[in-house]
Amino acid sequence: MARVTVEDCVDKVENRFELVLLSAHRARMIASGSSLTVARDNDKNPVVALREIADETIAPDDLKEDLIHSLQKYVEVDEPEQDVALLADEDLADDNAVAFDRMSEEELLRGLESMVPPDKQDDF
Repeated sequence: MARVTVEDCVDKVENRFELVLLSAHRARMIASGSSLTVARDNDKNPVVALREIADETIAPDDLKEDLIHSLQKYVEVDEPEQDVALLADEDLADDNAVAFDRMSEEELLRGLESMVPPDKQDDF
């Protein structure tokens, strides 16, 4: 029988289903080698996780964020936005300075025909 009950943890995490998710996630973290914040006292990982939540040595909000992060497949990275005025000035400068080389299809074909395949380069 566990020394800690759900009633000890409900005042920390109001929703019992969320408590189960958070404690299970913390138990998996402990099983994978995370350090304990309370003494084990021959308890199994789920009981230790519940005791950590009840003793408030682990913040439920931190556990929730870690659980969400572990379930995400694609993590969005917030990149700093550049100043709009600077971008507008750069775009104007780039439009005036950029010149593209134009190539006809005949020039492209001649260039491709003059290239040597990689397997024939070793013969030289």
